Amino acid sequence: MMGTSLYLPVVILLMQCSPSVPVTVTTNRHKVEVEEHKDAVLSCIFYTEKDQQPRIEWKKKGKDVSFVFYGGKFRGPFEGRATIEGATVTLKKVTQEDAGEYRCEISAPKDSVSLGETNVTLKVLVPPQTPLCEIPSSAVTGSVVQLSCRDQHSIPPATYSWYKDNQPMNPPRHANATYLINSRTGVLEFKSVAKEDTGRYSCLASNGVGLPKMCEAKHMTIEYSHSKAWCAVRVHEGMLLVKAHALTPRRSFWISQCHGAAHISSQTLHRAEDMSNVNYIPPPQEPQDFKHTQSFML
Repeated sequence: MMGTSLYLPVVILLMQCSPSVPVTVTTNRHKVEVEEHKDAVLSCIFYTEKDQQPRIEWKKKGKDVSFVFYGGKFRGPFEGRATIEGATVTLKKVTQEDAGEYRCEISAPKDSVSLGETNVTLKVLVPPQTPLCEIPSSAVTGSVVQLSCRDQHSIPPATYSWYKDNQPMNPPRHANATYLINSRTGVLEFKSVAKEDTGRYSCLASNGVGLPKMCEAKHMTIEYSHSKAWCAVRVHEGMLLVKAHALTPRRSFWISQCHGAAHISSQTLHRAEDMSNVNYIPPPQEPQDFKHTQSFML
């Protein structure tokens, strides 16, 4: 009994002499990521030395520092759409306007250290929107063709994948591939399109937030460029028309169209053009034609 009575005063003395902890402020999450239109919890945990009723303030950093919670009330756009428990704030249905850096400040005038603070960064995630796809309706074989796909609103930025006739187009794994896909920019590029590239193309945007979105599929037709047979026939017809002295714009058009076809010999084209420069001389009229065009005196 004697030992117990001596022990209690020692414990009380140690408690009175032990150093107290001045105001300290911390958080259990310095970075908060939440999907748009959902609730965000900004935690603030504090301990004080003596002051049992410290002043709690929340501020948002930006070009200017604005008050979120001050004087026991939420301010500005946070009024009516935020709650506080202890010093932890819950923002309701956040939008991109709420994204940014917040600071929790605890002021305890009765403590030896009267002010403490902690920062919390809020990132608001946005799922993909339906991407804008630019897909040409037609192209000619052998040409370079680009299809583009982009969504400028998703956070983090979306990545893109392409589909042809509802089947995924796998990113090429070798240097000789006929097309390239940039999943970051959304560009699908054909180095040299072929007839078999004809089909319906669509693009899918995804960023791990919400559901991926796909643009409406569009049909792209790959047509043969002016073939050897087509050009040969048209140039030949043009040369026949020149020989017949029928200089028509259509013949010149055929020749000009075939200038881009490497498989038509330059000699053939130059010959056709040279012939087109021959001055037109009308053929002599047959004797019997004079009876229709002239009169004679008997």
